[in-house]
Amino acid sequence: MCGIIGILERKNVAPMIRKSLKRLEYRGYDSVGVCTVHEGKLHIKKDKGKIDEIHARLNLDDLPGSVGIGHTRWATHGAPSQVNAHPHTDCSGTLALVHNGIIENFQELKNKLISRGHVFKSNTDTEVLVHLIEEEYKEGVPLEEAVRKAFQHVEGSYAVAVVSTKEPEKIVCVRKESPLVLGIGDGALYCASDIPAFLEYTRKAIILQDHDLAVLTRDGFRILSLKTGEPVEREVVTIDWTAEMASKGGYPHFMLKEIHEQPYALADTLRGREFYIGLISWLIENSKKVFLVAAGTSYHACLAGAYMLSRLAGVATIPVIASEFCEKYGDSVDSDTLVLAVSQSGETADTLNAVRYARKRGAKIASITNTLGSSITRYSQVYVLTQAGPEIGVAATKTFTTQLATFALISLKLAENLGNSAFDLRAIREELKAIPSLCEEVIRINEPRAQQLAKRYSTYENFYFLGRGISVATALEGALKLKEISYIHAEGYPAGESKHGPIALIQDNFPCVFVAPNDVTHPKIIGNIMEMKARGAKVISVIEEGDREVEELSNDTFIIPKGVSEVLTPILFVVPLQLFAYYCAVERGADPDKPRNLAKSVTVQ
Repeated sequence: MCGIIGILERKNVAPMIRKSLKRLEYRGYDSVGVCTVHEGKLHIKKDKGKIDEIHARLNLDDLPGSVGIGHTRWATHGAPSQVNAHPHTDCSGTLALVHNGIIENFQELKNKLISRGHVFKSNTDTEVLVHLIEEEYKEGVPLEEAVRKAFQHVEGSYAVAVVSTKEPEKIVCVRKESPLVLGIGDGALYCASDIPAFLEYTRKAIILQDHDLAVLTRDGFRILSLKTGEPVEREVVTIDWTAEMASKGGYPHFMLKEIHEQPYALADTLRGREFYIGLISWLIENSKKVFLVAAGTSYHACLAGAYMLSRLAGVATIPVIASEFCEKYGDSVDSDTLVLAVSQSGETADTLNAVRYARKRGAKIASITNTLGSSITRYSQVYVLTQAGPEIGVAATKTFTTQLATFALISLKLAENLGNSAFDLRAIREELKAIPSLCEEVIRINEPRAQQLAKRYSTYENFYFLGRGISVATALEGALKLKEISYIHAEGYPAGESKHGPIALIQDNFPCVFVAPNDVTHPKIIGNIMEMKARGAKVISVIEEGDREVEELSNDTFIIPKGVSEVLTPILFVVPLQLFAYYCAVERGADPDKPRNLAKSVTVQ
């Protein structure tokens, strides 16, 4: 969740660090800090709060030096405060360090360091790292060797960048189970939690892997094994994102921009990767147990994916919330098991924990992710990259629909392999090709409706989102979007279960959103709508064009073009709900890009 940037340049880096941290705001944070090295001293400014607020108070650009590190912190150990903000320093003021991750044995390490005379200033787990390095940083020992030795004692996850007044033109960074990438510029080097941090300055990047230690100097960079100190080679990749793709592009918020990018993201996702789709399909076909493991929005994609695999290919899979996987199904995992993990960032801690557990028990691992070089791809025997591009808004939109499209591709391939589908697979493939243009039409038709309905309903404090069959996943995702960015309590539920408890809350004007495609569940969802309407509910329905029956029962509707098979409906039916959530947040004065208490990449358990 924390954001890291390190820059080694030939000019003042403080303004560049601040701008880079701004581009990492989407990761979520509660405090900010910048450190530069100049004339044998560390120059540090940090505090609790947002970057712009702190910059207005402290002027983060007014730090001298051409080498520096910066950090945005999301608190895990120690409350948000000036003293707990990164960077942290050693006792002598020689070293400064920033960190993303969790140090599991920090208390044990802290007790030992205190017994040796170290004085701690913060309540964070991170501070033990800089004191550990101080212990190893003796006369004549290079910084990278001190870092390497120090981290032999560390248990947990970390992406770290360190600077020293003794070696003022050097940054040392190291990673394990937390993302860290290098940027290779013209006479400049960068390290960061994510590529957008330095995308304005360079498009050449190296994705560091677990147990990599990188040394950045004026002469270039070296990558060593954290365990052995031996050199390792890593590929330099060219990023095809532009700086504009990682900016708002004229939209008031990233979330709205990313909703509008969905037609293009879907088109890119559907264009290829047939070989990898085939490999995952083969793994599913040849496994006795298949678990679809994810968290949050990606879990909702797994719910829809399970329907797709069952309806199209006749293959039963088990969608599981990642944090529950080990306890619920861990003992049943064996070499005949496939875990298909889904994660936008590829760094979701709960999902990675489930994957690591399954690997230890001999399971096969496959994954769907949006992030090349992420941890989940390295744990996987095969993975498919969705082509959503950078998603800056915390609320997942285009990553969700591209995950659904990927599940559709896998399900179709598996159904073709098995040869026993009741569906016209060729026709569904043609429908899938049309999804990007249909998505564009859905946005065009429903955005004005979403704005109008947000004005009408944004003052309500409770909502139900109800669906049947594959639309349960859509309902759950619609409810999640509304609650996470507008702070309206919203509950997604299978419509058939609504009379087993939830209907007790219905009274006059209680808003109920029904996801009602014209599929096999249509007659039953009409019955559920009538049950709610009879008790005074306000009914908002997402329907297919021409569905007069549901339209007449509804107070308001969103309209989806005809002609999409039921297994593909979540890709389109979720889009108006994304727009509705966005405009409700705006109406309520909330920032949809940075909802409170949430972060884009949940890298702690």
